[in-house]
Amino acid sequence: MQYILAIDQGTSSSRCMLYDRQARPVALAQQEFTQLFPAPGWVEHNAEEIWQTQVAVFRQVMSERQLRPADIAGIGITNQRETTVVWNRRTGKPIYNAIVWQDRRTADVCDRLIDAGLEAMVQAKTGLLIDAYFSATKVRWILDHVDGARAQAERGELAFGTVDTWLVWKLTQGELHITDVSNASRTMLYNIEQMRWDNDLLDLFGIPAAMLPTVKSSCEVYGLTSHPDVGEGMVIAALAGDQQAALFGQLCTEAGMAKCTYGTGSFLMMNTGAKRVHSNHRLLTTIAWQIGDEVVYALEGGVFIGGAVIQWLRDGLQLFEQASDCETLAGSVADNGGVFFVPALTGLGAPHWDSHARGAIFGITRGTTRAHITRAALESIAFQVDELLQTLAADSGEAVLQLRVDGGAAVNDLLVQFQADLAAIEVVRPDDLETTALGAAYLAGIALGWWRLDDLDEKWRVERSFHGTMTSDQVEGLKKQWRKAVARAKNWAE
Repeated sequence: MQYILAIDQGTSSSRCMLYDRQARPVALAQQEFTQLFPAPGWVEHNAEEIWQTQVAVFRQVMSERQLRPADIAGIGITNQRETTVVWNRRTGKPIYNAIVWQDRRTADVCDRLIDAGLEAMVQAKTGLLIDAYFSATKVRWILDHVDGARAQAERGELAFGTVDTWLVWKLTQGELHITDVSNASRTMLYNIEQMRWDNDLLDLFGIPAAMLPTVKSSCEVYGLTSHPDVGEGMVIAALAGDQQAALFGQLCTEAGMAKCTYGTGSFLMMNTGAKRVHSNHRLLTTIAWQIGDEVVYALEGGVFIGGAVIQWLRDGLQLFEQASDCETLAGSVADNGGVFFVPALTGLGAPHWDSHARGAIFGITRGTTRAHITRAALESIAFQVDELLQTLAADSGEAVLQLRVDGGAAVNDLLVQFQADLAAIEVVRPDDLETTALGAAYLAGIALGWWRLDDLDEKWRVERSFHGTMTSDQVEGLKKQWRKAVARAKNWAE
């Protein structure tokens, strides 16, 4: 029997999963890696450590199943998006740490571009708003701050890539320097109408075209692995940014279907089909995937700090030992005790786009306990997603009637129920919450001829549906306090 291997390279961990011909997961390995915070608002990863942890989990699943490369029919790769790696083509070594999507060091650069009136042009070409979130200003920062980097880039000696590109480069020992349309559309350098790197944007950000990877579809046979640490001859057959992969893994393949992934951040995405929908409410228009010649678009809203707020309570405040403890602790109190937590630890994403907002906890009294703070943190995830749902409805002209949820934090019943309460919609949790890896596996399977798109619907299974139980007055009272808290956390950092 052959398997599809999904590489799921996330913000806080590297994962590897094996799927059989029925798209059932048969093995999983995961390894966290170091989060680097060299200055306030800066977030970095060691790109070599990303590669090493990805090799380690690959070897673990292969060893558990006693498999050889010949047993792998194909590899699908999904990745944290926007995170930026620049490396030397000859040595294959990064010239600086990977600058993570959460990083805010280029916020002032973005503010100047917005003040110069350039945001409408950038949005028209890319579907994105000007923000430090995206790759373009990160690449520019590396070229401007690493000695000799700009001159090297202009001589064609440096390569840029998001994490998918970096992994494929490593897997093929530099033979392939590629990305797919879903990842390219997150760089703020790719024209999603003309489906190409945009020369005007390259000039605007001062990025030599020679650095850029070749853009491919999300689902095709790109080439074969050759790195001795993983083995030779395995087909690389799919690339997709993590949120697009999750949308596909949730089988939101028809226009109007929506999912939210509760990972490090929380990302709400709606399939808009072959039509690019312009956002008038500061959501992002992005490419969901390309299969063959068919390009599918999506509207997206991203929350920078979702499940990461639980990680921060665990590691920063040490309120509990395991992330899984937070639901029990939060559930030990009847409500949040009037406490509201705005987790703007790296600014606020959609629909606020405030790089200068900072985290804040409001409503603390002598009666406040760590349980109230934990519950407020959990609820903050749902409040932020609810804002996105309201914004999505305003942009698309239609309310979202069903929300499919996945990601690590979606196992938390208290969180998912509160989401259903706030939004007053059906929230559906599938049997398999690892939909990001599953989406990469589905795409690889299509490229390999294992499945057709029409065959996949039967593979989606519901574990539980949640429906709102609060009154409209209760919900509006909570939302009013949340809006007040957000307003006071905005524009804090100078």
